[in-house]
Amino acid sequence: MTKANWNYPTAIKFGPGRIAELPEVLKATGITKPLFVTDAGLVNLPVTQKTIQLLKDAGIPVGVFAEVKPNPISANVEAGIKVLREGGHDGVIAFGGGSGLDVGKVIAFMAGQTRPMWDFEDIGDWWTRADPKGIFPIIAVPTTAGTGSEVGRAGVITDETSHTKKVIFHPLMMPKVVIADPELTLGMPRFITVGTGMDALAHCLEAYCAPGYHPLADGIAVEGIRLVFENLPKVVADPNDVEARGHMMSAAAMGATAFQKGLGAIHALSHPVGALYDTHHGMTNAVFMPYVLMVNKPAIEAKIARLAAYLGLSPTFEAFLHAIIGLRLRLDVPHTLAEFKVDGSKRELIGDMAILDPTAGGNPVELTKARALEIFDRAMEGRV
Repeated sequence: MTKANWNYPTAIKFGPGRIAELPEVLKATGITKPLFVTDAGLVNLPVTQKTIQLLKDAGIPVGVFAEVKPNPISANVEAGIKVLREGGHDGVIAFGGGSGLDVGKVIAFMAGQTRPMWDFEDIGDWWTRADPKGIFPIIAVPTTAGTGSEVGRAGVITDETSHTKKVIFHPLMMPKVVIADPELTLGMPRFITVGTGMDALAHCLEAYCAPGYHPLADGIAVEGIRLVFENLPKVVADPNDVEARGHMMSAAAMGATAFQKGLGAIHALSHPVGALYDTHHGMTNAVFMPYVLMVNKPAIEAKIARLAAYLGLSPTFEAFLHAIIGLRLRLDVPHTLAEFKVDGSKRELIGDMAILDPTAGGNPVELTKARALEIFDRAMEGRV
């Protein structure tokens, strides 16, 4: 019988208005002086300022760190560690989308470490190099519905020297508590709503397609895909639909829960493109999605047919592919990389980076450089 290791997320406080519970969550977690980590574009928005004021009104001394780029770099983490140590903070509130959540988690992880951050890249058992006593507790508060980083044990940080995205991993990077309040996502711009929603879809879809025995992840992924198909168009049409926003937050957490099984070529190609061209990660995933499906078709056709049936479509690979393309069209997702101002000048480099990306190994067919370049060319030309 197959042997496998399965892990599932932390405690999640889900529902409208749950952000009001943040002070008591901090108390229960033993955090008395949190560092509030978010990104530069979010820190001055009302949703963030109200949350910080909530803490101040509760008598909680809070520091704020917001030097976080949309595609965070190691310098962002290093600056945050300095603020945390100098401020005498004893925990982190990671607040925002994937960038704020990832940087907040890595800051908390690195707070008491003596080795360089890259020594803890998600390679083999490198995570065992860390001193677990030096990892500070984390409370995660997502304000987008995409990455699912709030239920993950890793953070994606770009190495500025090599322009590569690297995954920093440790089991204790899992937040102690997640507050998933859909009201915090109501102010998301349309582009971010679509991009993060398609990111959640990519996580669920690639996890479902990844080889290996993990029926729990498969089941979560399939329902996550359904939630995105039904609710992403709703929140785009009515940004104030709190119920649909909640379903999208669930789908995001489900995608990140499911992808412990694996990701694949969508992410393996999106990571280098994002690192080299600074494109939005979720939207880049959305562009690559149909082209990767076609290249992987020989290995996943029967599985995708079952998925199509669950979604109420004709039980065929083609029906699902058409549904993906239709969803992208409906949401104004670019059909080609060229629409992102991505050119072919770094084609060979992207191929080299894609096959070395840690997500490449989860692709249903081996991601050779030739296959990576075929997908890249299809995405540049719009040739499904």
